[in-house]
Amino acid sequence: MTDPKDDLRVYLQDARDVLLWKLDGLPEYDIRRPLTPTGTNLLGLVKHLAGAEALYFGTAFDRPFAGTPLWITGDAEPDADLWARADETREDIVGLYRRACAHSDETIAALPLDAVGRIPGAPKETTLHRILTHMIAETQRHAGHADVVRELIDGAVGQRPDGLNVAPHDPEHVGRVERAAKEAAARWS
Repeated sequence: MTDPKDDLRVYLQDARDVLLWKLDGLPEYDIRRPLTPTGTNLLGLVKHLAGAEALYFGTAFDRPFAGTPLWITGDAEPDADLWARADETREDIVGLYRRACAHSDETIAALPLDAVGRIPGAPKETTLHRILTHMIAETQRHAGHADVVRELIDGAVGQRPDGLNVAPHDPEHVGRVERAAKEAAARWS
């Protein structure tokens, strides 16, 4: 029989690992440059999630961890946690994320799933179970963003560096998708 808390922690760790491998082998410019109109970039996603881990598993359970202040909490200027300043190193941000995750794992190990915490500014209390579920979704969401950004940089995609969980790149497939989009637009517009 499996332990539900351990199952949740495993899924969270898997998402964390996916996010971090997206930085592997890339130069400084590529991990920092904005590749969407909103400025999404790889290192900023890691910085943001360091702050989220600190908030959700630290502050919420009165187990403080000095993470990146999140703009959404009103503790930083808009989007400050979503990009890396030139004086912030990759090592510093990745190290902060790893320490925040380790602190989160200590909180997860120390508390039962029905432990009650409070997110600053939230209208009501919540449980560790709900926060774990939220952080799995949050981290997977941003790992998906990182997957798209990494693909735009150098074509690397997937959940693992070996690429075994995605079909091989097929330019003909892209052509089929484009043709279907044009045909549907002509038919349904």
